[in-house]
Amino acid sequence: MIDLDDMKLSVRAQCKLLGLAHSSLYYKAVPMDTASLHLMVLIDEEFTRHPFIGTRRMVVYLQGLGHTVNRKRIQRLYHIMMIETIYQKKNLSKPNLENKVYPYLLRGLLIDRINQVWSTDITYIRLTHGFVYLIAIMDWYSRYVIAWAISTTMEGEFCIDTLKEALINAKCEIFNTDQGSQFTSPKFTDVILNLGIKMSMDGKGRALDNIFIERLWRSVKYECVYIRNFETVADARKYIGEYFIYYNEERHHQSLGDQTPAQIYSGRHAQPVMIV
Repeated sequence: MIDLDDMKLSVRAQCKLLGLAHSSLYYKAVPMDTASLHLMVLIDEEFTRHPFIGTRRMVVYLQGLGHTVNRKRIQRLYHIMMIETIYQKKNLSKPNLENKVYPYLLRGLLIDRINQVWSTDITYIRLTHGFVYLIAIMDWYSRYVIAWAISTTMEGEFCIDTLKEALINAKCEIFNTDQGSQFTSPKFTDVILNLGIKMSMDGKGRALDNIFIERLWRSVKYECVYIRNFETVADARKYIGEYFIYYNEERHHQSLGDQTPAQIYSGRHAQPVMIV
């Protein structure tokens, strides 16, 4: 056990040595009533099955299951869960004018090598009595998960830490994100731009611009989260960590010629992918 009152290393450095997310040291359960947590489980499962369902149709779905809900409540839960439907919709929210939004660079681009394009995203992961957020950084060509982390809050620091971890051994040519405030923050984009990497961002309301990450989340949830019961943050970190090892090292992808992401990322070749 590390004595935090008599430490020579920073708290962040100690967490890194212990393999813990910095945010987990100060974890407090997200205040959420049981009924809302149950609704979030149902929303997560239905949205993973049908990522085109907006809040209006989700209200109808939940009412059909016997729940008394209105659209305002479901909109609030969508926001907490960082859910955005895949169809183009009206821009009802204004971006943070202090943060620069970069153009989307991947449309029509031939992806034919590793470390050409990386992308990242954040998704909601349920626990028995709460929830956490999962971030992953993926190489598009190989589908290899380069770095990931779990956080109990949406503070941007855990995204920056994960980005820096991914950049320890390699760097990409283009880095793609959505327009979330964690990714448009200069603290995040400066890490990328200072290395000469081009910044690319999804169009507003276009989740399919980051399609490989969306497919990754579907795999994580169906093949790991939904078949287990994560009681604690430590459970989520343990089992998702084991899943990513399986995903990278053992899970064969038909789109990769039935090779694993690790085989492709380590130097073998797959067919180029045309992003349209």
